Formats: sequence, C-alpha cells, structure tokens
Amino acid sequence: MRVFVSADIEGITGVCHWDECDRSAPDWALYRDQMQDEVNAACEGALAAGATRIRVRDAHASARNLRGDQLPGGVELVREWSGHPHMMIEGIDDGFDALVLIGYHSEAGSSANPLAHTMTGRYAEVRVNGARVAELHLHAWMAAELGIPLAFASGDEALCAHAEALGARAVASGRGQGRATIARHPADVVEAIRTGVTAALADLPAPRRPAGPFALEVDYKDPRQAWEKQWYPGARLATERTVRFETDAWFEVLRALRFL
Repeated sequence: MRVFVSADIEGITGVCHWDECDRSAPDWALYRDQMQDEVNAACEGALAAGATRIRVRDAHASARNLRGDQLPGGVELVREWSGHPHMMIEGIDDGFDALVLIGYHSEAGSSANPLAHTMTGRYAEVRVNGARVAELHLHAWMAAELGIPLAFASGDEALCAHAEALGARAVASGRGQGRATIARHPADVVEAIRTGVTAALADLPAPRRPAGPFALEVDYKDPRQAWEKQWYPGARLATERTVRFETDAWFEVLRALRFL
C-alpha cells in the first residue's frame, strides 16, 4: 500500500494565532514540533496498516517546516513550492492508494477556526458550483480524479465534518470559538491520529468528487485584485470583488487557483 500524506499547520493541536504559524516568530517552533509529531503519528499508523511507501508533502507557508530526519525511516518528504497546480499535494500521482491530510483547517468565510482561510489571505471566500470549499475539498477532489480516496484527515471539528462527508475517518484537534480555540491535549491527538490512520487504511472508501462542469468563484477582499485577476484565460469579473472561471476539468480549477 502506498500512502500520500499532506500536512498543514493551522489545524494542528493548539494553534490559534498567526504567530504560531510564522517561522520568523518565536512561537512557531513549538507548533512546528507538534506538526512533526502529528505527521509522524500518521506515518506510524500507515506503517502499522502495511504501507510499503509513504510520501509526505510539507504544505504550510514556506513548505520548510518538517524535518526529514525526524520522520520514520524510508519516508519521502516533499519541501518548498515548484509552482505545480497540485500545490498542497504536489508529488502525488496515480501510483498512490490513499490520501491522508494532517493539520488541515476550515475554509475562508468560516467561523469554525480563527485562522480559517483557503489557500491565501487574499480570498474572502472560494466557491465551486455555489458551495464554499476548503483546501481539503480542492486537494481531496484532485486525488479522487487520480483514483485515490481521501482516507483520513485531522484538523478543527468543522474540517473533520467535511472529511467525513467524503467518506473519510477524521480526528478533531479542537474547535474554534471566535478568536480562541478549545484544543484537545496534544498527546491525545497524536495517539488518535496514529490509531485512526491505521483503521482508515484497513477500510478505504471509494474516491469521491463532484461531477463537472465546475464553476469556480473567488471573492477577493480587495476589489483591485479581482480587477487584475479577471485577465486569467477563461476568467471574467462577475462582481467588483468576484472572479468566475468555468471548466469541465477539475485540474483546471487548481491551475486557475494557482494564478488567481
């Protein structure tokens, strides 16, 4: 069994402020270590389930948060950004059997996580066919396009509900409450991830994604950015803050978001 793991930080246990996500801030080191622990637990759970190959994508900010020497032996690590439209699952291909998402978070426009966003702070909201989407949706649906199911996800409670709606198992690290979070104990989350991944890989769901065509709508916080981004091929200005792009191919949605 071949398992692809993608890791973010805003859904890691205890994270509640942007300073804890910024490698230049002193608080980052503590939560980088917790991110490492939760990723390691996912890898250990996959190995216990019989995984023969594991590739981890560091998918937060600089993509230089995780340390390869602290991962279990034999695990591959994808760092930095090449510009590929797969973005947070760069390095995936149809040779993998399952996708695992660690430390993911609710989408832009949600109150379920004080750090809720979708891909970039420029967006007030991202919708596909009228429904608000999270980074989980964008990447789980791309994996599904390759025949790879989302098996497991961890993050805030609302993010876990998104994962479960796609047939995946999930472990909540806590929940948002305005600008605050109510977090589980870090050791409890690590153990729940380890056992949860093992269980998820023993009973994989079918890959799930919506059928096309796809109408992508991006609401910008700054209308000047919407004016600029409307010139992406195939895009148009739907309102002074909204750019709309339509396509039959899910990969083209990700390609558009790479540039919008």
